[in-house]
Amino acid sequence: MQTKQYFVYILASKKNGTLYIGITNDLIKRVYEHKNNLADGFTKKYDVHNLVYYEIHNDASSAITREKQLKKWNRQWKIELIEKTNSDWKDLYNNLSG
Repeated sequence: MQTKQYFVYILASKKNGTLYIGITNDLIKRVYEHKNNLADGFTKKYDVHNLVYYEIHNDASSAITREKQLKKWNRQWKIELIEKTNSDWKDLYNNLSG
């Protein structure tokens, strides 16, 4: 039996640009929705479409806790988190296996 996975993710408009933090149980679908402006809101309004960071959690409560934690972080901490694993701010969406 496959365990359900939850993803905490960060989207950016560009390197050092506007950031958005979200949570989902289907990262490929959710980022696709952001990229294609299928959901009205922040990412559509500010053109925030590049997946620059994500982490996987095995239960919803830990993912929700982490999302809330990251949203409270100052901007520099978020940038450092992204750059630890994605120093070029590449869009990771195309690397996701679908």
